[in-house]
Amino acid sequence: MRIEPNATRTGLVLHLGGGDIRPLHPLWLRERLDGPDYMDPTNGQRLYDPSDLPADLQVLEVTPRAPSVWLITFSDGAEGVLSEAQILAEFRHSAAHPGLPPRLSWTGTLSPLPILPWRPNPSDASLLQMVETFLRYGFVILRGVPSAHAAVMDVAETFGTVRDTNFGKMFNVRSEPNPEDLAYTGIPLDPHTDNPYRDPVPGVQLLHCLTNRTSGGFSTLADGLTVAEALRARDPAAFQILASTPVRFIYSYGRTELVDYAPLIEHDAGGNIVGLRVSPKLEFVPLLPHAELDAFYKARRLLDRMLRDPEFSIEFLLGDGDLMMFDNRRLLHGRTGFDPQEGLRHLQGCYIDIDGPRSLYRVLQRGQARRVAAE
Repeated sequence: MRIEPNATRTGLVLHLGGGDIRPLHPLWLRERLDGPDYMDPTNGQRLYDPSDLPADLQVLEVTPRAPSVWLITFSDGAEGVLSEAQILAEFRHSAAHPGLPPRLSWTGTLSPLPILPWRPNPSDASLLQMVETFLRYGFVILRGVPSAHAAVMDVAETFGTVRDTNFGKMFNVRSEPNPEDLAYTGIPLDPHTDNPYRDPVPGVQLLHCLTNRTSGGFSTLADGLTVAEALRARDPAAFQILASTPVRFIYSYGRTELVDYAPLIEHDAGGNIVGLRVSPKLEFVPLLPHAELDAFYKARRLLDRMLRDPEFSIEFLLGDGDLMMFDNRRLLHGRTGFDPQEGLRHLQGCYIDIDGPRSLYRVLQRGQARRVAAE
């Protein structure tokens, strides 16, 4: 890809290769002027409403200032400098995940697991490694978190803001009498996403193992995006059913009743999968015609089998001081069963929103780029 002025130097054109040449819209270019007349130098926010720009705005002149850098003069009297690097960076940004590392799709063969050491007050370099690993794999295991009450909150606040839910800001995962959730028992849990009945669904979950004195209770993970893409390739009709049929998710306990409707597979207008909502214990398909229900149940059964298949899932044991942080919309987590009479298995957890780690990554990347440029 490259940018260059058109033949009359009254505009810029984007060359995508293969003869695909796209003129850049004058209003699009005008909105990206970032001088002090157009953007606040402190916060980077636009000082005017772009909808007030003339509808017939034109580029009057494109003057080279340096290689692939141009001074652009517009018909409303505005002018500013734009570079090829700036424009291409905008073009390459994904609407869903701008400025983030590409996702690394993984299956049941993932080895080694993304395990990193935890240190209090981590350096920027260490923090960048942790958050980048999390964004690439959808999860990271931090080893060496103190086995102390509420230590999970300290880690969570390093990456984002703790989100309060119907389980509180922090919750204890251990076997309890009369549990408000099946997670608070010793039964096995199939792959699922947490809080699918909320709007919005919590983006990130952290689970910190304080102690595990049982021979069971292994954690399971599956990359939901990988599985959904595999389902789309194997059975496009099943994928379409699960991506287009809203189901009811409900949580009802005490003075709380939370309900939301969504398909099990969620994608954007371009067909890109953005997340899954799967919870066998909480999802209820609407009363559809018999044939449609047959098709839905067949598709859901296929997705469930794939999520539990060793081809796509991994299984591991969290030991004392291990903390797992994972993307709650991308990954599906579960647990093998254990006997509470055998010994105590106690995890503490909390949620943060996904924009916390994403923001932290961009800030740390920007700082690293400045340090490299200064060397």
